[in-house]
Amino acid sequence: MQTPAVSIIVPCFNGGRFIDQLLNSLARQTFRDFEIIIVDDGSDDPATRQKLASLDPSIRVVHQDNRGLPGARNSGIRVARANLVLPLDCDDMIEPPFLAEAVALMNAAPADVAAVFCHMRLTVTGAAVSRNFNRFDLLFTNTMPSGLLLRKAIWEAVGGYDESMRDGYEDWEFHLRLAHHGYRAIELPKPYYVYCITLDGMLLNRCSRLHGQLWRSIRRKHADLYGLPAVLRMWWKSRDGTGRISLGRGLGAYALAKVLPDIWYSRLIAAMRRRHLLHGH
Repeated sequence: MQTPAVSIIVPCFNGGRFIDQLLNSLARQTFRDFEIIIVDDGSDDPATRQKLASLDPSIRVVHQDNRGLPGARNSGIRVARANLVLPLDCDDMIEPPFLAEAVALMNAAPADVAAVFCHMRLTVTGAAVSRNFNRFDLLFTNTMPSGLLLRKAIWEAVGGYDESMRDGYEDWEFHLRLAHHGYRAIELPKPYYVYCITLDGMLLNRCSRLHGQLWRSIRRKHADLYGLPAVLRMWWKSRDGTGRISLGRGLGAYALAKVLPDIWYSRLIAAMRRRHLLHGH
């Protein structure tokens, strides 16, 4: 078979009810040279298993025991035939021009560009949420969406997604690792990534409840990045106009995370996140 330009990787755990809307969004892409790989991450929902069994044969379905979102992403990327991969959660969608514009940017990009990402549009409010790449900002929050066009060779070079991070933020840790290895990402400043967000979804539920613990594990894994001298050096080097987190705000968040119990800090972040994402404040 001819090698596609892009492999779209879709982890799926009991998410069969979202598959049709996802595939419809892919069918509307103006760029057509891609393959679709759905990773069934041990689904035990009969409707999901039936949906996956009924898909067009051109869609590759990889079955595995449940390994969590990072494990499913890694499995899909590992068998991808293209040099460019797009991890895309099964409840999300992309607008028709995304692949065409992202592939064009990537093809013109130098070798240190690991990924192309765009801004997001939230399903719950329709609001656009801008994203950015800045190494200092990445120390304190995940500034890029999980759905980005990524060079497979760079995914492999940095070790893929951390499969121990089954409770969330595996994409944040991966993006931070990309930056730590000297790679960067290019912003496509249009809201082409349609992000499904609900009160019981991964971001507002599990990740927010465990934010303090998860960020602490990221800081522990990348301890060399989080000492005060290293943070100050990163801030100084990253003053290129792309940053949105001031030095004072970043250090304040870090200080709170250090002194507050994880559960208190997590509740604070959860309240701020819900207000921002659900109410636009």
